Amino acid sequence: MPKIYHILYPLFIFLSWLVHIWGRWEVRGKKSVPRKGPLIIVANHINFVDIPLMAVSLGRKVIFMAKEELFQPKFVGHFLRSFGSFPVHRGRPDRKALRQAQQLLADGGALIIFPEGRRSGNGQLQPAFFGAALLAQWNDTPILPVGIIGTEQLTSFASLLRRPKVVINIGQPFHLLKVDAESSKAELAELTELIMKNLAELLPADYRGDYTDKGNGQSENRESE
Repeated sequence: MPKIYHILYPLFIFLSWLVHIWGRWEVRGKKSVPRKGPLIIVANHINFVDIPLMAVSLGRKVIFMAKEELFQPKFVGHFLRSFGSFPVHRGRPDRKALRQAQQLLADGGALIIFPEGRRSGNGQLQPAFFGAALLAQWNDTPILPVGIIGTEQLTSFASLLRRPKVVINIGQPFHLLKVDAESSKAELAELTELIMKNLAELLPADYRGDYTDKGNGQSENRESE
């Protein structure tokens, strides 16, 4: 684990406690988080504050797979890499990022993926990429869904004065069906639908967006993480 992680972790705790004091931060289901071993954590993404909140809510060290655009400013890119995060290209297969993720999981690490690939502008779930399903199958890794609720209200320091409720709702880990052959696009779409359905169940109905009352396989999934 990069040394800078240990330097920044207290800062993440401080930021999260600010949310707790002014924004009524609550973590539910923390006992469901496996304390060791490889783990893929999937969560919805609404606000930049989701990252420090997730980092301190799970009770174990985590690494984020982040979109490539965040790494383009050299200083920011160096900072993120020093922290252990790594970029992923969206819209096309990114084998380098998938290899990095596989190695992290092989070493028993915990990887956080925002399957939608970006922050949701309206707080509702958007169509998801296939990356989490690919990694979970290749490594037979458990998936832990986490619903983030209320961070869309944290738009400024002034918004904290309203003390909005912020909840990190942790579900139960589950495994995808392991297959011997490489999955087809249709199979990956079905597995991604299952992942997002588990995530949607942790969110209020008005957050579920493309995964409202799903299970019929009709939502539009995307191929690359």
